[in-house]
Amino acid sequence: MKHLDLSLYLVTDSTYHTEESLLHTVEEACKGGVTLVQLREKNTGGRDYLEKACKIREITDRYQIPLIIDDRVDVAMACGAAGVHVGASDLPVAEVRRLLGPDKIVGATAKTVEAAQKAYQDGADYLGVGAIYPTTTKVTTVLTKVSTLSAICKAVPIPVVAIGGLNLGNMDILKGSGANGIAVVSAIMKAEDPKKAAEELRLAVKQL
Repeated sequence: MKHLDLSLYLVTDSTYHTEESLLHTVEEACKGGVTLVQLREKNTGGRDYLEKACKIREITDRYQIPLIIDDRVDVAMACGAAGVHVGASDLPVAEVRRLLGPDKIVGATAKTVEAAQKAYQDGADYLGVGAIYPTTTKVTTVLTKVSTLSAICKAVPIPVVAIGGLNLGNMDILKGSGANGIAVVSAIMKAEDPKKAAEELRLAVKQL
């Protein structure tokens, strides 16, 4: 099993960033201690997505942090990313694993124990579970109870990261859940000081 540190998992959102400020925010977050970066570009064409992925990868490589591409296996392969994360409506986990081979990271979103077990059986290396709280991202979210998160953590032997509206003020709800870390978007992407935000979040995750 691959060793993955999911304790502070950053999911990007460029909707309120210029490319320059997006790259700056990701770099500051890397300095502050994020352990994995997922580039999520829901409304970007393949060419622009790839260009952005290559620029982000230059940053994550500098800090030896894995870069995961949301949804797009082709972009991940083209930019040499560490892996891909797929949601329920994206390519099936088994197909992504077949395309990427055994050495790349495949993450999957799971909202039920059954979905989690299937993703694990199909070759997922880790799971994202949520949304724990309502989010401000433009993704349709169905809230996930912490009890469901705990049940998923017990049901699969791979790491599980909680996602959805999590920040410094509300992550205590995850105590004892078994989650291996938290995935955040706006808690870092909207922060005035992304490095400080990442540092504070990283410390808080250690208390869970």
